[in-house]
Amino acid sequence: MNDRANSDTPTSRKILRPRRLALLGTVAALGVAVLAASPGSSKFGPSSFIAPAQAAESAATPPGFGDLVSKVKPAVISVRVRIDQDNDKSAMLQQNRMDQDGETPFDQFSRQFGFRFPGGPNGMPRQRHQMITGEGSGFFISADGYAVTNNHVVDQAASVQVTMDDGTSYTARVVGTDPKTDLALIKVDGKTDFPFVKFSDQKPRIGDWVVAVGNPFGLGGTVTAGIVSASGRDIGNGPYDDFIQIDAPINKGNSGGPAFDMSGNVIGVNTAIFSPSGGSVGIGFDIPASTAKLVVAQLKDKGAVTRGWLGVQVQPVTADIADSLGLKEARGAIVDNPQDGSPAAKAGIAAGDVITAVNGTAIKDSRELARTIATLAPGSSVKLDVFRNGTTRTLTLALGELPNERQAKANGGADQGREQPGAGAPRLGLGLAPAGEVQGAGQKGVVVTEVDPQGPAAQRGIQTGDVILNVGGKAVANVGDVRSELAEAKASGKRSVLLQVRSAEATRFVAVPLA
Repeated sequence: MNDRANSDTPTSRKILRPRRLALLGTVAALGVAVLAASPGSSKFGPSSFIAPAQAAESAATPPGFGDLVSKVKPAVISVRVRIDQDNDKSAMLQQNRMDQDGETPFDQFSRQFGFRFPGGPNGMPRQRHQMITGEGSGFFISADGYAVTNNHVVDQAASVQVTMDDGTSYTARVVGTDPKTDLALIKVDGKTDFPFVKFSDQKPRIGDWVVAVGNPFGLGGTVTAGIVSASGRDIGNGPYDDFIQIDAPINKGNSGGPAFDMSGNVIGVNTAIFSPSGGSVGIGFDIPASTAKLVVAQLKDKGAVTRGWLGVQVQPVTADIADSLGLKEARGAIVDNPQDGSPAAKAGIAAGDVITAVNGTAIKDSRELARTIATLAPGSSVKLDVFRNGTTRTLTLALGELPNERQAKANGGADQGREQPGAGAPRLGLGLAPAGEVQGAGQKGVVVTEVDPQGPAAQRGIQTGDVILNVGGKAVANVGDVRSELAEAKASGKRSVLLQVRSAEATRFVAVPLA
């Protein structure tokens, strides 16, 4: 299976190959092989000695999950969708396509699951219009029929049908979807007595029990158990990744299903697995209940999600960047570039500022800044702690609304490119020229004309053609300015110097060690 779901750019999800993240939504007509194993036998008989401490521990161990499952299982549903084959925008199809190139998702489904779609390698003429069926999971959150599932399960669906644990089926409608968090809200009309479950108000601890219920491979009502393995996982899906990792086995078809704590509250929504084969290897990812509650509330109220917008391009503060700025620890998000006319620009936030806290709460890195701002309503007032020139100040601004076509950019750092050989300026390993003397480079800064592949700048990803705008927080216009700022940084005891670099892709900050 492809990596987990950034459906807009399926080809960008091949970096984990052959180990990869797989969406859990599945298709109908799956061929399932059932393997049976012989039960193991104990070498100790009933009269074997058990130490008192072992007996006490055994007595304290829960006998099983039966009571919990009987309480929550009726609220879990199988979600079956019909998707128009001609709809190229179908997220279900795009997100589940195999890594091989040159074939349609239908050909790839055929080979993987052992059934045929017309056309392609099977040698049959392809029909222009067909419907295919996909399956996922979901759960009711209210007695009047509101249910949660994944966006990739119902996106572009022509029809949605849900089946309850007792086999009763209903037609559902899509109330709203949020691709950025992969959540969707659906509704079954006409009844007010559906069994339902609630989201947990507490963040689970690593090591806590977790029970997953869903519809893997079309086998509805399947229960698996495990523990919370980790939290705060970033799987490369987008700027709001904050997944709970669990080892309760989940597979394709578990998408949108709930993961429960021992009180029967939903701690997360199953959405992805990390797998070399498409099957569970004990690493699954859940959207946290805290995120789901906020998104679902907006979907129910407005059918869509609006997010606060700051209007900055940011990157994490590395140890080198922190040292070059005089920060005591590598925390916060450094501003590469505030967008013109954005709330940040209007409030006076400038390139090189480090945002260290939002409304008094410390920010760990650029991803946490993006997630925090996204949870705030557009138009709300926010206080940002900003570190600049050795001091921290607090700026107050009103957030804008994140446009649908724009996502907060949380850059992972300097891009690593191919170095060009050549002699360089002292300490950095660069050949430089004033930007005004190089056609197309603009009038500000100095252009990198050569890069020593063994120099410290090359090791930080600086390439020929990049433009250095400032060094150590001061604008530079020629080689002399650069040398002067490097000498000052070294004299002040800094182990690295911060460069603001403009490349073809973006403007970013790079901390380069001083020789």
